[in-house]
Amino acid sequence: MPSEILTPDEFPEANTLEDFKANIAAVNKRIADAAERVGRDPAEIRLLPVSKTVPEERIRLAVQAGLRQFGENRVQEATAKYHAMKDLDIEWSVIGNLQTNKARDVAAYASEFQALDRLRVAKALDRRLQNAERTLPVFVQVNTSNEPQKYGIQPDELREFLEALQDYPTLKVQGLMTLALFTPEVERVRECFVLLRNLRDKMREEVPELIGPGELSMGMSGDFEVAIEEGSTVVRVGQAIFGARETPDSYYWPGITTSN
Repeated sequence: MPSEILTPDEFPEANTLEDFKANIAAVNKRIADAAERVGRDPAEIRLLPVSKTVPEERIRLAVQAGLRQFGENRVQEATAKYHAMKDLDIEWSVIGNLQTNKARDVAAYASEFQALDRLRVAKALDRRLQNAERTLPVFVQVNTSNEPQKYGIQPDELREFLEALQDYPTLKVQGLMTLALFTPEVERVRECFVLLRNLRDKMREEVPELIGPGELSMGMSGDFEVAIEEGSTVVRVGQAIFGARETPDSYYWPGITTSN
């Protein structure tokens, strides 16, 4: 069955433990089916549930259903949830744009940072991490859709950026991250994922010591099957687990539009 781009109205809201178990099972099946289509092992793919805008009580249900790591776009929201749920054995991944004045929070508790695209942020994080005597796994965000309103470095800047990150030893590069075009056109979305994979492969050939494990964080609720077909190792899934959000994606990525 060919991949297609799903829309938020196709994701049922989870409000009970049984709802969460059902939604998580459905997502895991989509992951397994996509991996099988291209001869991959589903165990190679990490599911990162994205809990932005989801209130604490529903996240606690998700934990009861078996989830242990959550992604948040906004540091302020992530920090509040981290403090509110310290009693739980869970981790917080920051996956959205970071301002330097929020680096202290990320350095204090984040399990990883998936949206590194500026050296000023790298410098601020490194200083805070050194003070905290810890390191932080990071993904470099690349703008594969060539949309000026999106965050991420340009593809041709990647090698120079990775080389510059050597000055910040507390940042441990895990690989690359991207947001594909917001469009129902599968092949246009696929192009973004293929570009990121090709960039990763090129860096593995040229500067393998700078790309770390070479993970690829790409694919969200509507398009992660396409991402898996093109090599994704981390899929960031929110609405397919928690249900459609009332807050539009433009709240997190100002200026985005959805092509029709």
